Amino acid sequence: MEGGHLVVGVEDKTLRIVGTDTYNYTTQQATLRLTNLCANLSSERLDIEEFITEDTHKTVWVIHIPKHLPKLPVYAHNKAWQRIEDSLVELTQERLNAILEETSPTYDWSAEIVAEATLDDLEPMALQKAREEYKSVHPKLATEVDTWDDMELLGRAGVAVKGKLTRAAIWLLGKPTAVHYLTPSVATITWVLIDGQDEKRDYEHFTIPFLLTVDEALAKIRNLNQRIMPGGTLFPDIVKQYDEYSIREILHNAIAHQDYTMQERVTMVETPDSVTFSNGGYFLPGSVRNAIEQTGPQKYYRNYALCQGMVNFNMIDTIGRGIRKVFTEQQKRGLPHA
Repeated sequence: MEGGHLVVGVEDKTLRIVGTDTYNYTTQQATLRLTNLCANLSSERLDIEEFITEDTHKTVWVIHIPKHLPKLPVYAHNKAWQRIEDSLVELTQERLNAILEETSPTYDWSAEIVAEATLDDLEPMALQKAREEYKSVHPKLATEVDTWDDMELLGRAGVAVKGKLTRAAIWLLGKPTAVHYLTPSVATITWVLIDGQDEKRDYEHFTIPFLLTVDEALAKIRNLNQRIMPGGTLFPDIVKQYDEYSIREILHNAIAHQDYTMQERVTMVETPDSVTFSNGGYFLPGSVRNAIEQTGPQKYYRNYALCQGMVNFNMIDTIGRGIRKVFTEQQKRGLPHA
């Protein structure tokens, strides 16, 4: 449940090295096979180390297993399993119910204070942009904002507390050299380009400050012109393949609502006819349908401090209309939206 390490090839209790048959799998092949056959097993931090004894040349594998994903039992051989003392049995209904009813933690990763961090760890250009965007979001305070120093601005935006920076402040405004303050979380957005033959053609990684680098990441996506027939006319409309608001909203939401304790990255996988965004953690509304039909704001935010900063810096809103607007924009343009 909490992750751990499985040692294969060493006898229980005596710790005598007996070795194991790896069936001619390399550790990389075995890791891939595990993720393919074990539904809901997170691939992040899943790793196999191989050791071969010098004297008897016996093989020992240490499988590093990540913490399980909330509300998702891991399946092997199409069944979920559990331990009852030393026995391996099929998952009981009682245990399954306990997993499915897990509540979301109240812990806010993004609100944690980074005691050692100072304003010198923040990117000056990001601070300037944060100030401009704050005034854009709060136009009535524009004159007053100019009188605030940087720390007061960050405090008003919700990413600093009593003169101390939070992880949210580092995430949005930190210099690349300050990324170590976020360890072991992965401060990376990765763009991958896949061609029509499912071959990887290009990729690029982006790191903090995300207030600036999200635009660089989005600029990698090719947004080609498309001709669509709106109906009632023989003359096509020319529209961009992707609505710019939509892809910006999706990426920003992936950043805002990721479970950073899972140590995954935000990814954008681009193919000739789609872009797939993914992040760590389960989808808080439960389903896209729930998000579309929900009339009010989300009741629970995984990273409230980060969300507050992104709202105040004009990256997202908190009234629950983002995903619905993405859906309706695609619908209005006559493009797939399901």
